[in-house]
Amino acid sequence: MALSVLAGCAAGNEQQGNEENGAEGTEEKGTLTFGLNNWAENIAVSNMWKVILEDKGYDVELKSMEKSPVWAGIAQGDLDVAAEVWLPTTDEPLYKEYKEDLVLGETWYKGTGLGLVVPEYMDIDSIEQLNEKKDELGLEKIVGIDPGASLMKLTRTAMEEYNLNYELTESSGPAMMSELEKAYKDKDPIVVTLWNPHWAFAEYDLKYLEDPKKVYGEADDIYYMTRTGFEEDHPEVVKWMNNWQMDDQSLGNLMAVIKDTDDAEEGARKWIEDNQDLVDEWTKE
Repeated sequence: MALSVLAGCAAGNEQQGNEENGAEGTEEKGTLTFGLNNWAENIAVSNMWKVILEDKGYDVELKSMEKSPVWAGIAQGDLDVAAEVWLPTTDEPLYKEYKEDLVLGETWYKGTGLGLVVPEYMDIDSIEQLNEKKDELGLEKIVGIDPGASLMKLTRTAMEEYNLNYELTESSGPAMMSELEKAYKDKDPIVVTLWNPHWAFAEYDLKYLEDPKKVYGEADDIYYMTRTGFEEDHPEVVKWMNNWQMDDQSLGNLMAVIKDTDDAEEGARKWIEDNQDLVDEWTKE
């Protein structure tokens, strides 16, 4: 009887401890480190997984950096997961460099786009027209993002291939969007490096400039990647992320909620609450 009482007390204390350490008794499962670059959809899905995994008992740390250091961090084992790999075109140089030292996960989004984008109100349809319409448009520059992004490398190639007489400015995703928002509000001409999925295409009437030389390639799919050995350490996380699928509607809605909330983690949590059935499909046992 004494042993039974002691066992009962121990079980009660363990249950109480679990309830104190995690939601609904979820046990602590260690810390996962995600690397992300400052793209709207990357911020959105990384914060989404942060909320999902923390609800499952993990601690999740998000480290924001440019794209090249994300790949290096995964390859060196300093980062556990990166949610965004564009293949076969956009991230091909980085994949070739690091593919032996990382693990590529499953596709979670199909059919991306990227290139040079202008508002619909601008009278231009092709990259080839940029030089001939330069004086008419009154433009001197193309507004870019962070210098290490694959999109910027492709744009530098496009400028050579089309012999564009423009300056390509380096900034960041948010800084580029700030310039686009201001120009759009004032109906001013602007050319930016942009991609989809992105909330901007839902917010504004935009168009890609045609790329007859196919510098930006065909549509990519988006994968995630992990450090070597991650699946052995966290098989359930890999299983969940392999189940993960999003489309323009679900991803666009997630990004829109985050933008409106003005807090990435809080917006992700709100979206998860509204889409719990979808998240449960990904994380089902």
